[in-house]
Amino acid sequence: MQTTPATTASLDHTHCYRVLCARDSRFDGEFFVGVASTGIYCRPVCRAKTPRPSSCSFYPHASAAEAAGFRPCLRCRPELAPYALQSNLAYGIWQKIAAGALNQGGNMTTLAQQAGLSARQLQRLLQQHFGISPIELAQTTRLLFAKKLLQETSLPMTELAFAAGFGSVRRFNALFLSRYGLAPGGLRRNSAGNDEITLRLAYRPPLAWNSLCDYLAARLIKGVEAITPTTQTYLRTVRLPHQQATLEGWISVSHLPQEHQLQVQVAASLTPVLMPLLARVRQLFDLDANPVSIEEHLIADPLMANQIRRTPGLRVAGAFEPFELAIRAVLGQQISVAGASTLAARLVRQFGTAVESPFPGLTHHFPYAAALAAIPVEQIASLGMPHSRAATIVAMAQFAAQGGLEMTPGTTLEQATAQMKMVRGIGEWTAQYIALRALRYPDAFPAGDLGLQKAAASDGVDKISQAQLLLQAQPWSPWRGYAALLLWQSLNHP
Repeated sequence: MQTTPATTASLDHTHCYRVLCARDSRFDGEFFVGVASTGIYCRPVCRAKTPRPSSCSFYPHASAAEAAGFRPCLRCRPELAPYALQSNLAYGIWQKIAAGALNQGGNMTTLAQQAGLSARQLQRLLQQHFGISPIELAQTTRLLFAKKLLQETSLPMTELAFAAGFGSVRRFNALFLSRYGLAPGGLRRNSAGNDEITLRLAYRPPLAWNSLCDYLAARLIKGVEAITPTTQTYLRTVRLPHQQATLEGWISVSHLPQEHQLQVQVAASLTPVLMPLLARVRQLFDLDANPVSIEEHLIADPLMANQIRRTPGLRVAGAFEPFELAIRAVLGQQISVAGASTLAARLVRQFGTAVESPFPGLTHHFPYAAALAAIPVEQIASLGMPHSRAATIVAMAQFAAQGGLEMTPGTTLEQATAQMKMVRGIGEWTAQYIALRALRYPDAFPAGDLGLQKAAASDGVDKISQAQLLLQAQPWSPWRGYAALLLWQSLNHP
Protein backbone atom coordinates (compact mmCIF):
# COMPACT_ATOMS: atom_id res chain seq x y z
CA MET A 1 0.00 0.00 0.00
CA GLN A 2 1.28 3.43 -0.87
CA THR A 3 1.01 6.46 1.35
CA THR A 4 0.54 9.07 -1.35
CA PRO A 5 -2.09 9.26 -4.10
CA ALA A 6 -1.08 7.57 -7.33
CA THR A 7 -2.16 9.94 -10.10
CA THR A 8 -1.20 9.57 -13.75
CA ALA A 9 1.18 12.52 -13.46
CA SER A 10 2.94 11.01 -10.43
CA LEU A 11 3.86 7.75 -12.21
CA ASP A 12 7.48 7.89 -13.32
CA HIS A 13 7.68 6.67 -16.93
CA THR A 14 11.23 5.32 -16.65
CA HIS A 15 10.52 3.46 -13.42
CA CYS A 16 7.25 1.96 -14.73
CA TYR A 17 8.87 0.88 -18.00
CA ARG A 18 11.68 -0.83 -16.07
CA VAL A 19 9.04 -2.74 -14.04
CA LEU A 20 7.23 -3.66 -17.27
CA CYS A 21 10.43 -5.06 -18.83
CA ALA A 22 11.10 -7.12 -15.70
CA ARG A 23 7.44 -8.21 -15.42
CA ASP A 24 7.85 -7.61 -11.69
CA SER A 25 4.88 -9.18 -9.86
CA ARG A 26 5.40 -6.86 -6.87
CA PHE A 27 3.83 -4.08 -8.93
CA ASP A 28 0.92 -6.06 -10.34
CA GLY A 29 -2.18 -3.88 -9.94
CA GLU A 30 -0.13 -0.86 -8.80
CA PHE A 31 -0.36 0.58 -12.32
CA PHE A 32 -1.42 -0.36 -15.87
CA VAL A 33 0.28 0.29 -19.20
CA GLY A 34 -1.52 1.60 -22.28
CA VAL A 35 0.11 0.67 -25.59
CA ALA A 36 -0.56 3.26 -28.30
CA SER A 37 0.35 0.94 -31.20
CA THR A 38 -2.35 -1.61 -30.26
CA GLY A 39 -4.92 0.43 -28.29
CA ILE A 40 -4.67 -2.19 -25.51
CA TYR A 41 -3.84 -1.74 -21.81
CA CYS A 42 -2.09 -4.44 -19.79
CA ARG A 43 -0.88 -5.40 -16.33
CA PRO A 44 2.87 -4.94 -15.78
CA VAL A 45 3.21 -8.74 -15.62
CA CYS A 46 1.78 -9.31 -19.11
CA ARG A 47 3.71 -11.94 -21.10
CA ALA A 48 3.13 -10.27 -24.45
CA LYS A 49 6.09 -8.78 -26.31
CA THR A 50 7.30 -5.66 -24.50
CA PRO A 51 6.42 -2.53 -26.53
CA ARG A 52 8.79 0.37 -27.18
CA PRO A 53 8.97 3.02 -24.44
CA SER A 54 7.53 5.64 -26.79
CA SER A 55 4.37 3.53 -27.25
CA CYS A 56 3.69 3.24 -23.51
CA SER A 57 1.68 5.43 -21.17
CA PHE A 58 1.04 4.47 -17.56
CA TYR A 59 -2.11 4.73 -15.46
CA PRO A 60 -2.77 4.19 -11.75
CA HIS A 61 -6.04 2.35 -12.32
CA ALA A 62 -7.78 0.36 -15.04
CA SER A 63 -10.53 3.01 -15.20
CA ALA A 64 -7.99 5.70 -16.05
CA ALA A 65 -6.60 3.56 -18.89
CA GLU A 66 -10.10 2.97 -20.27
CA ALA A 67 -10.96 6.66 -19.93
CA ALA A 68 -7.91 7.32 -22.14
CA GLY A 69 -9.43 5.05 -24.81
CA PHE A 70 -7.58 1.76 -24.23
CA ARG A 71 -9.24 -1.69 -24.22
CA PRO A 72 -8.30 -4.45 -21.73
CA CYS A 73 -5.80 -7.08 -22.82
CA LEU A 74 -7.32 -10.52 -23.40
CA ARG A 75 -4.06 -12.21 -22.50
CA CYS A 76 -3.10 -10.78 -19.07
CA ARG A 77 -6.73 -9.85 -18.18
CA PRO A 78 -6.55 -6.62 -16.11
CA GLU A 79 -9.67 -7.67 -14.18
CA LEU A 80 -7.55 -10.32 -12.44
CA ALA A 81 -5.01 -7.84 -11.05
CA PRO A 82 -4.82 -7.39 -7.26
CA TYR A 83 -6.03 -4.02 -6.07
CA ALA A 84 -3.57 -1.26 -5.17
CA LEU A 85 -5.01 0.06 -1.93
CA GLN A 86 -4.04 3.05 0.15
CA SER A 87 -5.21 3.97 3.62
CA ASN A 88 -7.08 7.15 2.73
CA LEU A 89 -10.61 8.34 2.04
CA ALA A 90 -10.39 8.15 -1.77
CA TYR A 91 -9.36 4.51 -1.73
CA GLY A 92 -11.97 3.70 0.90
CA ILE A 93 -14.63 5.04 -1.46
CA TRP A 94 -13.05 3.24 -4.42
CA GLN A 95 -13.26 -0.01 -2.45
CA LYS A 96 -16.99 0.47 -1.92
CA ILE A 97 -17.51 1.15 -5.63
CA ALA A 98 -15.48 -1.97 -6.49
CA ALA A 99 -17.84 -3.97 -4.25
CA GLY A 100 -20.87 -2.64 -6.14
CA ALA A 101 -21.97 0.43 -4.14
CA LEU A 102 -23.12 2.22 -7.33
CA ASN A 103 -24.76 -0.80 -8.92
CA GLN A 104 -28.50 -1.45 -9.00
CA GLY A 105 -30.13 0.43 -6.14
CA GLY A 106 -26.98 2.40 -5.30
CA ASN A 107 -26.48 6.09 -6.02
CA MET A 108 -23.95 8.87 -5.63
CA THR A 109 -25.88 10.71 -2.92
CA THR A 110 -26.03 7.68 -0.62
CA LEU A 111 -22.35 6.86 -1.19
CA ALA A 112 -21.35 10.47 -0.50
CA GLN A 113 -23.38 10.53 2.72
CA GLN A 114 -21.68 7.33 3.90
CA ALA A 115 -18.33 9.06 3.39
CA GLY A 116 -19.46 12.25 5.12
CA LEU A 117 -19.25 14.25 1.86
CA SER A 118 -21.53 15.96 -0.59
CA ALA A 119 -21.95 14.46 -4.07
CA ARG A 120 -19.86 17.31 -5.48
CA GLN A 121 -17.05 16.72 -2.97
CA LEU A 122 -17.10 13.00 -3.80
CA GLN A 123 -16.80 13.79 -7.50
CA ARG A 124 -13.89 16.16 -6.89
CA LEU A 125 -12.07 13.71 -4.60
CA LEU A 126 -12.08 10.82 -7.09
CA GLN A 127 -11.20 13.14 -9.97
CA GLN A 128 -8.20 14.37 -7.99
CA HIS A 129 -6.94 10.90 -7.00
CA PHE A 130 -7.83 8.81 -10.05
CA GLY A 131 -8.48 11.33 -12.82
CA ILE A 132 -11.98 9.91 -13.43
CA SER A 133 -15.50 10.40 -12.10
CA PRO A 134 -17.28 7.95 -9.76
CA ILE A 135 -19.59 6.94 -12.62
CA GLU A 136 -16.64 6.16 -14.92
CA LEU A 137 -15.03 4.15 -12.14
CA ALA A 138 -18.24 2.19 -11.55
CA GLN A 139 -18.72 1.55 -15.28
CA THR A 140 -15.19 0.19 -15.70
CA THR A 141 -15.60 -1.99 -12.61
CA ARG A 142 -18.83 -3.45 -14.00
CA LEU A 143 -17.37 -4.03 -17.46
CA LEU A 144 -14.25 -5.76 -16.14
CA PHE A 145 -16.33 -7.91 -13.82
CA ALA A 146 -18.63 -8.84 -16.72
CA LYS A 147 -15.55 -9.70 -18.80
CA LYS A 148 -14.37 -11.94 -15.96
CA LEU A 149 -17.73 -13.74 -15.83
CA LEU A 150 -17.77 -14.14 -19.61
CA GLN A 151 -14.37 -15.81 -19.59
CA GLU A 152 -14.76 -17.93 -16.46
CA THR A 153 -18.44 -18.95 -16.23
CA SER A 154 -21.32 -20.23 -18.33
CA LEU A 155 -23.89 -17.85 -16.85
CA PRO A 156 -26.73 -16.86 -19.20
CA MET A 157 -26.22 -13.34 -20.53
CA THR A 158 -29.13 -11.89 -18.56
CA GLU A 159 -27.89 -13.28 -15.23
CA LEU A 160 -24.36 -12.23 -16.08
CA ALA A 161 -25.37 -8.63 -16.82
CA PHE A 162 -27.26 -8.26 -13.55
CA ALA A 163 -24.50 -9.98 -11.55
CA ALA A 164 -22.04 -7.41 -12.93
CA GLY A 165 -24.30 -4.59 -11.73
CA PHE A 166 -26.00 -3.51 -14.95
CA GLY A 167 -29.63 -2.46 -14.85
CA SER A 168 -30.48 -4.08 -18.18
CA VAL A 169 -28.98 -6.44 -20.75
CA ARG A 170 -29.42 -3.82 -23.44
CA ARG A 171 -27.38 -1.28 -21.51
CA PHE A 172 -24.71 -3.92 -20.83
CA ASN A 173 -24.45 -4.92 -24.51
CA ALA A 174 -24.28 -1.31 -25.70
CA LEU A 175 -21.61 -0.21 -23.23
CA PHE A 176 -19.52 -3.34 -23.77
CA LEU A 177 -19.63 -2.89 -27.55
CA SER A 178 -18.82 0.83 -27.43
CA ARG A 179 -15.96 0.45 -24.94
CA TYR A 180 -14.36 -2.81 -26.11
CA GLY A 181 -15.33 -2.91 -29.77
CA LEU A 182 -16.93 -6.37 -29.69
CA ALA A 183 -20.14 -8.01 -28.55
CA PRO A 184 -20.04 -9.74 -25.13
CA GLY A 185 -20.66 -13.14 -26.71
CA GLY A 186 -17.33 -12.86 -28.51
CA LEU A 187 -15.53 -13.44 -25.22
CA ARG A 188 -17.60 -16.40 -24.11
CA ARG A 189 -15.37 -19.39 -23.25
CA ASN A 190 -17.67 -21.63 -21.21
CA SER A 191 -20.88 -22.94 -22.71
CA ALA A 192 -21.76 -25.84 -20.41
CA GLY A 193 -24.17 -25.04 -17.57
CA ASN A 194 -23.26 -25.87 -13.95
CA ASP A 195 -24.91 -25.85 -10.56
CA GLU A 196 -21.98 -23.84 -9.23
CA ILE A 197 -19.77 -20.99 -10.41
CA THR A 198 -15.97 -21.15 -10.46
CA LEU A 199 -13.99 -17.92 -10.48
CA ARG A 200 -10.39 -16.91 -9.90
CA LEU A 201 -8.78 -14.17 -7.81
CA ALA A 202 -5.15 -13.14 -8.27
CA TYR A 203 -2.66 -12.05 -5.62
CA ARG A 204 0.90 -10.75 -5.47
CA PRO A 205 3.24 -13.64 -4.59
CA PRO A 206 4.40 -15.05 -2.33
CA LEU A 207 1.40 -16.33 -0.37
CA ALA A 208 1.90 -18.55 2.68
CA TRP A 209 -1.35 -20.43 2.02
CA ASN A 210 -0.76 -23.32 4.38
CA SER A 211 0.13 -21.01 7.25
CA LEU A 212 -2.93 -18.88 6.51
CA CYS A 213 -5.17 -21.97 6.53
CA ASP A 214 -3.57 -23.22 9.75
CA TYR A 215 -4.29 -19.89 11.43
CA LEU A 216 -7.91 -19.93 10.25
CA ALA A 217 -8.35 -23.62 11.13
CA ALA A 218 -7.49 -22.96 14.78
CA ARG A 219 -10.15 -20.21 14.91
CA LEU A 220 -12.94 -21.66 12.78
CA ILE A 221 -16.54 -21.33 13.86
CA LYS A 222 -17.66 -24.94 13.53
CA GLY A 223 -20.82 -25.30 11.46
CA VAL A 224 -20.25 -21.97 9.66
CA GLU A 225 -16.71 -22.67 8.42
CA ALA A 226 -14.51 -25.66 7.69
CA ILE A 227 -11.11 -26.42 6.21
CA THR A 228 -10.41 -29.75 4.56
CA PRO A 229 -7.05 -30.89 6.02
CA THR A 230 -5.93 -32.89 2.98
CA THR A 231 -6.44 -30.19 0.34
CA GLN A 232 -6.35 -27.07 2.54
CA THR A 233 -9.64 -25.91 1.03
CA TYR A 234 -11.64 -23.30 2.92
CA LEU A 235 -15.44 -23.74 3.07
CA ARG A 236 -18.15 -21.59 4.59
CA THR A 237 -21.85 -20.82 4.49
CA VAL A 238 -22.80 -17.47 2.99
CA ARG A 239 -25.79 -15.21 3.51
CA LEU A 240 -25.85 -11.81 1.78
CA PRO A 241 -28.56 -9.16 1.29
CA HIS A 242 -29.77 -8.44 -2.23
CA GLN A 243 -32.34 -5.73 -2.85
CA GLN A 244 -35.28 -6.67 -0.59
CA ALA A 245 -34.22 -10.30 -0.10
CA THR A 246 -31.44 -12.40 1.45
CA LEU A 247 -29.55 -14.91 -0.66
CA GLU A 248 -28.03 -18.02 0.90
CA GLY A 249 -25.41 -20.47 -0.29
CA TRP A 250 -21.80 -21.51 0.23
CA ILE A 251 -18.28 -20.96 -1.08
CA SER A 252 -15.21 -23.17 -1.46
CA VAL A 253 -11.76 -21.55 -1.79
CA SER A 254 -8.62 -23.41 -2.85
CA HIS A 255 -5.11 -22.40 -3.86
CA LEU A 256 -3.61 -22.46 -7.36
CA PRO A 257 0.05 -21.72 -6.52
CA GLN A 258 1.41 -21.99 -10.06
CA GLU A 259 -1.00 -19.33 -11.30
CA HIS A 260 -0.72 -17.12 -8.17
CA GLN A 261 -4.50 -17.30 -7.85
CA LEU A 262 -7.24 -18.59 -5.60
CA GLN A 263 -10.04 -20.65 -7.11
CA VAL A 264 -13.44 -19.75 -5.66
CA GLN A 265 -16.42 -22.04 -6.18
CA VAL A 266 -19.73 -20.38 -5.42
CA ALA A 267 -23.23 -21.81 -5.10
CA ALA A 268 -25.35 -20.75 -8.09
CA SER A 269 -27.92 -19.24 -5.70
CA LEU A 270 -25.42 -16.44 -4.96
CA THR A 271 -25.05 -15.29 -8.58
CA PRO A 272 -26.69 -11.86 -8.05
CA VAL A 273 -24.21 -10.98 -5.26
CA LEU A 274 -20.99 -12.19 -6.87
CA MET A 275 -19.36 -8.76 -6.88
CA PRO A 276 -19.68 -7.99 -3.13
CA LEU A 277 -19.05 -11.67 -2.32
CA LEU A 278 -15.68 -11.72 -4.09
CA ALA A 279 -14.74 -8.42 -2.44
CA ARG A 280 -15.26 -10.15 0.92
CA VAL A 281 -13.16 -13.13 -0.16
CA ARG A 282 -10.34 -10.78 -1.11
CA GLN A 283 -10.49 -9.25 2.37
CA LEU A 284 -10.72 -12.62 4.12
CA PHE A 285 -7.48 -13.83 2.51
CA ASP A 286 -5.75 -10.42 2.36
CA LEU A 287 -5.22 -10.78 -1.39
CA ASP A 288 -4.43 -7.11 -2.00
CA ALA A 289 -1.39 -7.05 0.29
CA ASN A 290 2.00 -6.44 -1.25
CA PRO A 291 4.05 -8.93 0.82
CA VAL A 292 7.43 -8.00 -0.64
CA SER A 293 7.01 -4.32 0.26
CA ILE A 294 5.76 -5.20 3.75
CA GLU A 295 8.58 -7.66 4.36
CA GLU A 296 11.22 -5.24 3.06
CA HIS A 297 10.07 -2.85 5.79
CA LEU A 298 9.87 -5.39 8.62
CA ILE A 299 12.98 -7.41 7.83
CA ALA A 300 15.21 -4.63 9.18
CA ASP A 301 14.29 -5.94 12.65
CA PRO A 302 16.15 -9.23 13.38
CA LEU A 303 13.13 -10.49 15.33
CA MET A 304 10.96 -10.08 12.25
CA ALA A 305 13.63 -11.24 9.81
CA ASN A 306 13.89 -14.73 11.29
CA GLN A 307 10.18 -15.43 10.90
CA ILE A 308 9.90 -13.79 7.48
CA ARG A 309 12.52 -16.21 6.17
CA ARG A 310 10.54 -19.13 7.61
CA THR A 311 7.12 -18.04 6.27
CA PRO A 312 7.48 -15.61 3.36
CA GLY A 313 4.18 -14.20 2.16
CA LEU A 314 2.39 -14.40 5.52
CA ARG A 315 -0.97 -12.57 5.36
CA VAL A 316 -3.31 -11.15 7.98
CA ALA A 317 -6.37 -13.39 7.90
CA GLY A 318 -9.44 -11.18 7.65
CA ALA A 319 -13.12 -11.86 8.15
CA PHE A 320 -15.90 -12.61 5.69
CA GLU A 321 -18.42 -11.11 8.12
CA PRO A 322 -17.17 -8.41 10.57
CA PHE A 323 -19.88 -9.06 13.19
CA GLU A 324 -19.03 -12.75 13.24
CA LEU A 325 -15.36 -11.95 13.92
CA ALA A 326 -16.27 -9.38 16.57
CA ILE A 327 -18.25 -11.97 18.55
CA ARG A 328 -15.45 -14.50 18.10
CA ALA A 329 -13.04 -11.92 19.54
CA VAL A 330 -15.26 -11.34 22.58
CA LEU A 331 -15.51 -15.08 23.17
CA GLY A 332 -11.72 -15.25 23.12
CA GLN A 333 -11.21 -12.73 25.91
CA GLN A 334 -8.90 -14.21 28.57
CA ILE A 335 -9.32 -17.84 27.43
CA SER A 336 -7.46 -20.11 25.02
CA VAL A 337 -8.04 -20.17 21.26
CA ALA A 338 -9.46 -23.70 21.54
CA GLY A 339 -11.80 -22.67 24.36
CA ALA A 340 -13.12 -19.73 22.35
CA SER A 341 -13.73 -22.00 19.34
CA THR A 342 -15.74 -24.39 21.53
CA LEU A 343 -17.94 -21.53 22.79
CA ALA A 344 -18.41 -20.19 19.25
CA ALA A 345 -19.60 -23.61 18.06
CA ARG A 346 -22.08 -23.80 20.94
CA LEU A 347 -23.39 -20.33 20.19
CA VAL A 348 -23.97 -21.19 16.53
CA ARG A 349 -25.72 -24.49 17.35
CA GLN A 350 -27.97 -22.75 19.87
CA PHE A 351 -28.80 -19.48 18.12
CA GLY A 352 -27.71 -19.87 14.48
CA THR A 353 -29.90 -20.88 11.54
CA ALA A 354 -29.64 -24.48 10.35
CA VAL A 355 -28.95 -24.94 6.63
CA GLU A 356 -28.35 -27.70 4.12
CA SER A 357 -25.17 -27.74 2.05
CA PRO A 358 -23.17 -30.23 -0.03
CA PHE A 359 -20.48 -30.21 2.68
CA PRO A 360 -21.03 -32.11 5.96
CA GLY A 361 -19.12 -29.49 7.97
CA LEU A 362 -21.36 -26.60 6.88
CA THR A 363 -24.57 -26.79 8.90
CA HIS A 364 -25.45 -23.27 10.07
CA HIS A 365 -25.47 -19.56 9.37
CA PHE A 366 -24.12 -17.33 12.12
CA PRO A 367 -26.92 -15.52 13.99
CA TYR A 368 -27.85 -12.00 12.87
CA ALA A 369 -26.71 -9.15 15.11
CA ALA A 370 -30.30 -8.05 15.76
CA ALA A 371 -31.32 -11.60 16.72
CA LEU A 372 -28.39 -12.05 19.11
CA ALA A 373 -29.03 -8.64 20.65
CA ALA A 374 -32.53 -9.76 21.67
CA ILE A 375 -31.42 -12.92 23.51
CA PRO A 376 -31.37 -12.71 27.34
CA VAL A 377 -27.88 -12.51 28.81
CA GLU A 378 -28.56 -15.48 31.09
CA GLN A 379 -29.36 -17.68 28.13
CA ILE A 380 -26.05 -16.83 26.44
CA ALA A 381 -24.13 -17.29 29.70
CA SER A 382 -25.57 -20.79 29.99
CA LEU A 383 -23.32 -21.82 27.10
CA GLY A 384 -20.44 -21.82 29.56
CA MET A 385 -19.11 -18.28 30.00
CA PRO A 386 -19.17 -15.56 32.68
CA HIS A 387 -22.26 -13.38 32.91
CA SER A 388 -20.13 -10.32 32.13
CA ARG A 389 -18.89 -11.80 28.84
CA ALA A 390 -22.40 -12.78 27.81
CA ALA A 391 -23.46 -9.18 28.52
CA THR A 392 -20.62 -7.95 26.28
CA ILE A 393 -21.85 -10.23 23.48
CA VAL A 394 -25.33 -8.72 23.72
CA ALA A 395 -23.88 -5.19 23.84
CA MET A 396 -21.68 -5.85 20.79
CA ALA A 397 -24.68 -7.32 18.95
CA GLN A 398 -26.68 -4.18 19.70
CA PHE A 399 -23.75 -2.02 18.58
CA ALA A 400 -23.41 -3.95 15.29
CA ALA A 401 -27.18 -3.98 14.66
CA GLN A 402 -27.09 -0.17 14.82
CA GLY A 403 -24.28 -0.04 12.21
CA GLY A 404 -21.40 0.43 14.65
CA LEU A 405 -19.04 -1.86 12.72
CA GLU A 406 -19.72 -0.08 9.41
CA MET A 407 -16.93 2.47 9.56
CA THR A 408 -17.08 5.53 7.33
CA PRO A 409 -14.39 5.53 4.62
CA GLY A 410 -11.41 7.47 5.93
CA THR A 411 -12.03 6.57 9.59
CA THR A 412 -8.66 6.33 11.33
CA LEU A 413 -7.53 3.37 13.43
CA GLU A 414 -7.71 5.53 16.56
CA GLN A 415 -11.26 6.64 15.77
CA ALA A 416 -12.38 3.07 15.00
CA THR A 417 -10.97 1.59 18.22
CA ALA A 418 -12.35 4.47 20.31
CA GLN A 419 -15.79 3.87 18.80
CA MET A 420 -15.66 0.15 19.62
CA LYS A 421 -14.41 0.75 23.16
CA MET A 422 -17.63 2.62 23.89
CA VAL A 423 -19.26 -0.84 24.00
CA ARG A 424 -19.26 -2.13 27.56
CA GLY A 425 -16.73 -4.95 27.92
CA ILE A 426 -14.68 -4.01 24.84
CA GLY A 427 -11.14 -3.05 25.83
CA GLU A 428 -8.05 -2.11 23.87
CA TRP A 429 -7.05 -5.71 23.04
CA THR A 430 -10.46 -6.65 21.63
CA ALA A 431 -10.84 -3.38 19.72
CA GLN A 432 -7.38 -3.72 18.14
CA TYR A 433 -7.99 -7.37 17.21
CA ILE A 434 -11.33 -6.53 15.55
CA ALA A 435 -9.69 -3.58 13.77
CA LEU A 436 -6.90 -5.83 12.51
CA ARG A 437 -8.95 -8.70 11.15
CA ALA A 438 -12.51 -7.47 10.59
CA LEU A 439 -11.93 -3.82 9.65
CA ARG A 440 -8.61 -4.37 7.83
CA TYR A 441 -6.39 -1.78 9.52
CA PRO A 442 -2.82 -2.95 8.73
CA ASP A 443 -1.32 -1.04 11.65
CA ALA A 444 -3.70 -2.40 14.31
CA PHE A 445 -1.71 -4.07 17.06
CA PRO A 446 -3.23 -5.83 20.12
CA ALA A 447 -0.25 -5.16 22.37
CA GLY A 448 -2.08 -6.53 25.41
CA ASP A 449 -1.93 -10.02 23.94
CA LEU A 450 0.08 -12.36 26.16
CA GLY A 451 1.33 -14.37 23.18
CA LEU A 452 2.76 -11.25 21.52
CA GLN A 453 4.44 -10.19 24.76
CA LYS A 454 6.06 -13.62 25.05
CA ALA A 455 7.09 -13.82 21.39
CA ALA A 456 8.75 -10.38 21.49
CA ALA A 457 10.77 -11.14 24.65
CA SER A 458 14.50 -11.65 24.29
CA ASP A 459 16.40 -14.71 25.54
CA GLY A 460 16.07 -15.35 29.24
CA VAL A 461 12.94 -13.20 29.65
CA ASP A 462 9.52 -14.84 29.80
CA LYS A 463 7.61 -11.84 28.49
CA ILE A 464 7.76 -8.07 28.21
CA SER A 465 5.16 -5.54 29.31
CA GLN A 466 2.52 -4.00 27.07
CA ALA A 467 4.30 -0.64 27.24
CA GLN A 468 7.62 -2.23 26.28
CA LEU A 469 5.98 -4.06 23.37
CA LEU A 470 4.36 -0.88 22.04
CA LEU A 471 7.73 0.87 22.17
CA GLN A 472 9.44 -2.03 20.40
CA ALA A 473 6.69 -2.08 17.74
CA GLN A 474 7.03 1.58 16.75
CA PRO A 475 9.52 0.89 13.91
CA TRP A 476 7.16 -1.76 12.51
CA SER A 477 4.50 0.82 11.70
CA PRO A 478 2.53 1.05 9.39
CA TRP A 479 2.61 -2.75 9.19
CA ARG A 480 2.34 -3.66 12.88
CA GLY A 481 -0.58 -6.01 12.12
CA TYR A 482 1.69 -8.14 9.93
CA ALA A 483 4.35 -8.03 12.64
CA ALA A 484 1.75 -9.39 15.08
CA LEU A 485 1.03 -12.32 12.75
CA LEU A 486 4.74 -13.05 12.43
CA LEU A 487 5.11 -13.03 16.21
CA TRP A 488 2.14 -15.35 16.69
CA GLN A 489 3.57 -17.61 14.00
CA SER A 490 6.93 -17.70 15.81
CA LEU A 491 5.22 -19.25 18.84
CA ASN A 492 4.33 -22.25 16.66
CA HIS A 493 7.81 -22.44 15.12
CA PRO A 494 10.27 -21.16 17.72
